Amino acid sequence: MVNNNVFIQLLFLIITSSGFLFHEIIKVGSCQGDHQRGCIDTEKVALLKFKQGLTDPSGRLSSWVGEDYCKWRGVVCNNRSGHVIKLTLRHLDGDGTEGELGGKISPALLHLKYLNCLDLSMNNFGGIPIPEFIGSLEKLRYLNLSGASFGGPIPPQLGNLSSLHYLDLKEYFDESS
Repeated sequence: MVNNNVFIQLLFLIITSSGFLFHEIIKVGSCQGDHQRGCIDTEKVALLKFKQGLTDPSGRLSSWVGEDYCKWRGVVCNNRSGHVIKLTLRHLDGDGTEGELGGKISPALLHLKYLNCLDLSMNNFGGIPIPEFIGSLEKLRYLNLSGASFGGPIPPQLGNLSSLHYLDLKEYFDESS
C-alpha cells in the first residue's frame, strides 16, 4: 500500500511538471508573452526591412527605433500576443506634420502573419504597381491604397484576400498614367 501511494504521488508529480513544461513550450512556440522572443523578432525585422525600402523625406518613421516596435508610429500590436495587426501609414493632408512616403513596398510584410489592416493611402509611390504579394496577406481585412499613386493594373492576386471586408483604391492611378 505504501509503494502504491508513493507511486501515485510520483506519477502526479511527473504529470504536473510535464504539464508545466508543455505549457512553457507552447507559450514560447506561439510567441505569447515577451515581445522579444521567437517569431516576434521576425516581425520586428520585417518592419525594419519594410522601412528600408521606403523613402521618408519628412522623417515620419523616425520613431522606428528601439526594441518595442509596438510603440512605433503607425504600428499597432495585439495587446495579448504582441503580434503586429495594423500598419496605418496614411499621409494626413493639410496638417503639415507628416510627409508622403514613397519607394518600394517590401515583401518582408509577408512575415507579419497577423496583419489585418494595411493603410498606405495618400502617400506617393510614384506609379509603381501594387505589389502582387499583397494578395498573400491572408489575414488582411482592411486595405486602403487610395490616393497613393500606384500605377498599372490592379493585380489579380488581390482576389485571394478572402478575409477582406474593406478595400479602397479610389484615386488609385498615378496622374501621369
